[in-house]
This record gives sequence, structure tokens and C-alpha cells, in this order.
Amino acid sequence: MLDLKEKTINEEWQGEALERENPNSNGRKVYIESYGCQMNFSDSEIVASILEKEGYQTTRLMEEAEIVFVNTCSIREKAEQTVRKRLEGFHKVKRKKPEMIIGVLGCMAERMKTKLLEEEKLVDIVVGPDAYRDLPELVKEVDGGRKAVNVILSKEETYGDISPVRLGGNGVTAFVSITRGCDNMCTFCVVPFTRGRERSRNPESIVNEVRDLSEKGYKEVTLLGQNVDSYLWYGGGPKKDFDKLTKEEQDSSVNFAQLMEMVAQVDPKVRIRFSTSHPKDMTDEVLHVMAKYDNICKYIHLPFQSGNSRILEMMNRGYTREWYLNRMEAIRRIIPDCAVSADVITGFCSETEEEHQDTLSLMEEVKYHFSYMFKYSERPNTLAQRKYEDDIPEEVKGRRLNEIIAMQQKHSLERMKADVGKTLEVLVEGVSKKSDQELFGRTTHNSVAVFPRKDYKIGDYVMVKIHDCTSATLIGTAV
Repeated sequence: MLDLKEKTINEEWQGEALERENPNSNGRKVYIESYGCQMNFSDSEIVASILEKEGYQTTRLMEEAEIVFVNTCSIREKAEQTVRKRLEGFHKVKRKKPEMIIGVLGCMAERMKTKLLEEEKLVDIVVGPDAYRDLPELVKEVDGGRKAVNVILSKEETYGDISPVRLGGNGVTAFVSITRGCDNMCTFCVVPFTRGRERSRNPESIVNEVRDLSEKGYKEVTLLGQNVDSYLWYGGGPKKDFDKLTKEEQDSSVNFAQLMEMVAQVDPKVRIRFSTSHPKDMTDEVLHVMAKYDNICKYIHLPFQSGNSRILEMMNRGYTREWYLNRMEAIRRIIPDCAVSADVITGFCSETEEEHQDTLSLMEEVKYHFSYMFKYSERPNTLAQRKYEDDIPEEVKGRRLNEIIAMQQKHSLERMKADVGKTLEVLVEGVSKKSDQELFGRTTHNSVAVFPRKDYKIGDYVMVKIHDCTSATLIGTAV
């Protein structure tokens, strides 16, 4: 039971260092380590691109770097604790190498700037998600003997004109950011405060980036945003509220369904995924586009957070249990073979045992392929922290989480067993961790499949006959 929990959490909170040669190097090497969501990893590629143009070179070895950046996450307390331990470790290295510059990027930057810079003196630079263009100048400030900070949030910045440096990846899959920030104001979430208001990126720049990835041999692109479904671009620029646009602006606007169709048409051999969807904004139009194009993966990550409408209202999620199940019915009707995963938070403020059972019953009704499952973690300055009491004992949160994990593990195994005997298309992403004689890849449903290596290589599409499975992996043979 605990194995699934640990695997799920570790997959989400893994760190990654990036490296690439720079022919125009100024001799200074930068080590970038990323934590948290896919958006942070995508942002690190933007940072690398900005720095590369100034002559910096990325390295995988922290020991040989003159500058160390940690791209951080504040979504849960555990994520912040992980980053703080890393910063303390880097600070010990700095004592022996005082010329080394340590910087914090991303979501922790705005929230903890004073503490990191002045109280604990762990870092030299603090930079928020909308200020990465300023990094070269901030490094110069530190070179001049000053601490440097820029955490100003923007209503316009999308980095749409920057071509990310693809680092640390497999050369097969890539992330493309389509929105930044979030307007949803869920009461438990810090993202609107750390990443600012939502703004959409010019669709032409998105299509061009996907086309460039296709020409470079990438086989799968994931469109990223805190809420991809609310993507909206009109002729005059990014704007959120469609109803307030003029008739001319509405006629020239591009919504998420239209953007996804544009992207799918770039190259039918490039798979398209997207994350994350919000139930209140997911339209049938999006689902029909998914059904129309074979290269749009039949997989949706649709967080529900709680199966109880009272708790959902306290979370300010903008939908009820009934609305969520209506969206699930639409998915099953329009894309019958669609896999669905979810996020769930247990132990939110004042959650009763009956309301916890509502979460379990919703899971039983949907039977998700997999889920990200967490105990409620109160985050400073959120509406929930200001308005509600975090009154569920930790042992109760832990017991409820274990019940959710046990149910998800049962459903994951059921979903995997349903694929045994089928022949599925798998995009090869790498060599199996358990054996160099096996390859692994993902199906359209985002399920991991392993099979004997033979003469296949990373980036190949392979038809795999599935003959066995675990709750997390399909096992098969290429046919």
C-alpha cells in the first residue's frame, strides 16, 4: 500500500540537473536543479536559454559550477523542506568555495525571499517566475558584492519569444508552456500568489515551437499550464474573459480546443498531451478534438481533490461532485477509450468521515488509472490558512490517505489488467532501470510498458503485445 504512495510522491518531487555545451561560453558554468511540477522543469529550460545567450554553460556537476540555481516549489510543505535541505548542502560547499553564487528560482522565491536572503543567508540571488530575463543583470549585481532579488509578478510575461534549451531530456518528449499563472484562487493553493495572474501565450509561437521540436526529431509534446482549459488568445493579446471581448475580438480568438487542433496538425507523427485540466473549464469541444486526431493521446489528468460538494465549495474549486461526474460522463461518451488520472487531497479543513467516504465512492465510480494523493498541507497566506482551521488530526489524515491509496492501487491494477492481451502502440523513451536488455515507453493512456530491447531504439513507435502487468507497469513483447 505504501509503495504506491512513495512512488507517486517521488515521481512528482524529483529533482533534475541540466547540462548542455555552449560554443559561445564565457567560461562560467551554471548548475540548475529543478523540483516540483512539469512547469518548473520547463521554466529551467527557459532559464538555461536566457543564460546561454549571455555565454553561460550548464553542467550536471555542481562541484564544477560557479553558479548554482535551485528552481523551487511551494505547493506542499514537504517540497519546501526538500529544497531547504539542498540549499543547506550547497551553502556548506560555498564555505569552501566562497566565490560560488547560489540562487533560488520559482515559487519559493517570492514567498521566502527575506528569510532566504537576510535571516538565514542561504542564497545570493532570489528570482521569481516572471523575472528570469533579469538573471544576467542579477548575477552582475552579486559579482559586485551585493545580494540580488527580483520577484515582481507580471501580467504580460509568457516567454513566448524564447526558444527553450532542451536539457536533461531523452530527445523524444518535450514540454511546451501555453499559459502562465492561475486565476482560480483555490483556497488551499499558493500558485496564484507565487506565479501571478493567468495569461495565455500567442498561439503562433506555440505552433512554431512544436514545429521546431518535430523537425528536431521529438516524438511527443506536452502542452503545459496551471489550467490549460482556460487558454484564450485574441487578436489584440492575451485576455481571460471571453464574454468581455468585442465581437471582432471573439471572432479572432483562439481557445484551448482550437489551439490543440492547430498543434495536432503540425505533424501527425508527433503525439500531443496536455496538463493540467480543470473540471469547471473542460468543454465538450476539447473532447471532440481529442477524439478527432489519432496523435492526441487519449489521456486526461482531471483533478477532483474531493468527492464531496461542501468540501469542494470550501476549496473554491468552482464545481460540485455532480458537475465533475457530468464531465466524466462526457469523456466516456465522446472518447470511450480515454484514460483518466487525478489529484486528491484528504483531510481538508473540517472534513468529516462521511465526506471522506464521498471521496472514496467517487473513486470507486470513476476508477482512475492512477492518482496523485496527498494529505492536506496548510500553506501560509492562502485563503484556507486565513479563514479555516486545520483541524483534522495527522493520524486521521494518514489513515484516510492510506485508504485512498489502497483503493487507487486496486483500481490501477484493474485498469492495467484490462490491457493484458491487447497489442498497444508504445513510444520508446529509454532503457528500463531494471535491465539494460529491456526498453520502456508509454502508451496513449500514459501507461508505462516494458519489453525486450532487440533492435529497437529510443524514439521508435513499437507495437507491443501485453502479456502481464503490475499496478504500475505493463509487460509485453514487440510484435
